[in-house]
Amino acid sequence: MNFHVLRTGFVVSFLVLLFVCNNCGSVLGESDEAYVTLLYGDEFVLGVRVLGKSIKDTKSTNKDMVVLVSDGVSEYSKKLLQADGWIVDHISLLANPNQVRPTRFWGVYTKLKIFNMTKYKKVVYLDADTIVVQSIEDLFKCGKFCANLKHSERLNSGVMVVEPSETVFNDMMSKVKTLASYTGGDQGFLNSYYVGFESARVFDPSLPDDVIKSRPVPEMERLSTLYNADVGLYMLANKWMVDEKELRVIHYTLGPLKPWDWWTSWLLKPVDVWQNAREQLEESLPGTGGGRNSNETLLVQFLFLLPILTWIFLYYKSFLQTRSLCDHLRQLYFKFRSGGALAYTTVSSSTSSSNKEFLNGAHSKVPIYLGGISIFICFMAAVVSLALALSIVPRQVTPWTGLLLMYEWTFTIFMLVFGGYLHLVYQWGKIVANQSGSISSRPESADYSTGKGHQRHTSCDVAMWYYGLGMAILAVAAPSLPCIFGITALFLRLGLMVVGAIILASFMTYASEHLAIRSFIRGLEDRDNSRSGRSICLVC
Repeated sequence: MNFHVLRTGFVVSFLVLLFVCNNCGSVLGESDEAYVTLLYGDEFVLGVRVLGKSIKDTKSTNKDMVVLVSDGVSEYSKKLLQADGWIVDHISLLANPNQVRPTRFWGVYTKLKIFNMTKYKKVVYLDADTIVVQSIEDLFKCGKFCANLKHSERLNSGVMVVEPSETVFNDMMSKVKTLASYTGGDQGFLNSYYVGFESARVFDPSLPDDVIKSRPVPEMERLSTLYNADVGLYMLANKWMVDEKELRVIHYTLGPLKPWDWWTSWLLKPVDVWQNAREQLEESLPGTGGGRNSNETLLVQFLFLLPILTWIFLYYKSFLQTRSLCDHLRQLYFKFRSGGALAYTTVSSSTSSSNKEFLNGAHSKVPIYLGGISIFICFMAAVVSLALALSIVPRQVTPWTGLLLMYEWTFTIFMLVFGGYLHLVYQWGKIVANQSGSISSRPESADYSTGKGHQRHTSCDVAMWYYGLGMAILAVAAPSLPCIFGITALFLRLGLMVVGAIILASFMTYASEHLAIRSFIRGLEDRDNSRSGRSICLVC
């Protein structure tokens, strides 16, 4: 009796365990349908993470999410994607057989391997630079091959529905060297392979299942723009060409303007959708919440603090070694109150005759080409500073972090470079004065504060900070104008930025000439270091 009870209990337990294992298998990657993307290197990892979250957020959780990765993807990135819920499938790259092609297209034919994923009955392929904004489960009802038509007659391979077939894949491999590719990549090949695709019927997901099953399975079907909304189309009209409420997939196709590059968010309005999804990414691995890269966290903190520490050090060397902060602020107040801090081409009526003689003699010594050289050096310093800042700031930081770091490093590098040039001009002025010896010593320094007798203890003056602050304000305002006025159109945004840049360039032209002449004249005045006893500003 007991034996029969034990045997019955064992059978029941076995059946329950088998049922549980079957259910677990479906969760761990046993679905016969999948969302698939492709990853060649770590640059697009953040894009894949956001894509995966967007798929989950649209309740598409009963399908596998598979990412095909090549040797260029690091082990850390693979672990991160697995933690996000992706099934990581390692594949080898397929060499591009086309001799004439962009360099970056070397391995793009690897995308054809999705046609050989015979483990699945149907796969929906999505490029890593896409984001799902509404459920796309209905795409699994599509035929054997579905894609979106662009430019009237060309299919786009960024979003595709594929019914994997070893026969089809082998046929493709036999034709990769013979079929022409208008792009030099996989997309051009697929356009040549699927002849007549532009005439295929449009996929209609609203058809009842019994109607779909009653028809022959079509070889090709065209997807609506709703499933592959190109931001390039948005850019042209500043709105979607279709009903925005019906959008399913947004595709960020504009070359260097990828949504994970921090500067793209300041140009393209649709990037806001992607950035919102990025901010909600969970911390799958330590330090990865919100799309952060744990390897770059310390780097970003260092890049943020270094310019600030540099400015503090320069300020200390320029001012605080010779007087207190209160004295400096008091001197600035008297400079502004006197209204004489920015004049260099005219002599005030209140200026003493000895000061007039000195200024007239000093201006006669200023080289006529100094202004032109200074303008050139100023703009070259601006270009170099901007280029170095762009190369220093990590591309995939958040938009506000990227903008802040960009300003910090651009301003710091510019002030060091152009400030160093002004210091050379100052030394040049001292050399000229010492060689000529024709300018008489002044009984009073030209740097005395008018009417207050506050002598300036450094070779820096308020003009440097006045113009520096002015350039900083204009530099911040130029890219901010579109946001201030609520403008979202790309070309209008760029137009306003150009206007701001022209105003900034005009201000820089005047400021660079002004500051160079002032530095030269100060050099003439301070030709005798032992007499002046002044410390020299490191940035001017």
